[in-house]
Amino acid sequence: MKAMALDVGDKTIGVALSDELFITAQGHSTIERVGIRKDTGKILDLVREHDCSVIVIGLPLKLDGSDSPQTEKVREFTAVLENKLRSNSLQNVEIIYQDERFTTAMAQRILIEADVSRKKRKTVIDKQAAVIILQSYLDTRSRA
Repeated sequence: MKAMALDVGDKTIGVALSDELFITAQGHSTIERVGIRKDTGKILDLVREHDCSVIVIGLPLKLDGSDSPQTEKVREFTAVLENKLRSNSLQNVEIIYQDERFTTAMAQRILIEADVSRKKRKTVIDKQAAVIILQSYLDTRSRA
């Protein structure tokens, strides 16, 4: 079993996966958004392929902790994903929200420090943000 993290944006979804011991997060892919049903279908395929028991979804809150317009879009995406999980006999997969404030900025800084070109950063930023979301969850989980 593994954990999966999603950084859900309007144009792309960054995906990261944990190792089987739930210790480390690795970037997996970036999914180009085409429509909520197809997008959630791709996520379902990944859940099955990698035997995921947990999906950690980054929740883009405002600095004061309140919901933003993007927060509502992520919650809508999550509702569709939950319905698909239930209708495909995957109701045991747990969905958890993880605060994702500053993850994109952190991902940007990591990629700059790694000397990744600006063009390449645009293609991997969401995947790197998903890694940060997942690693944050894994670290919190191990302390509990």
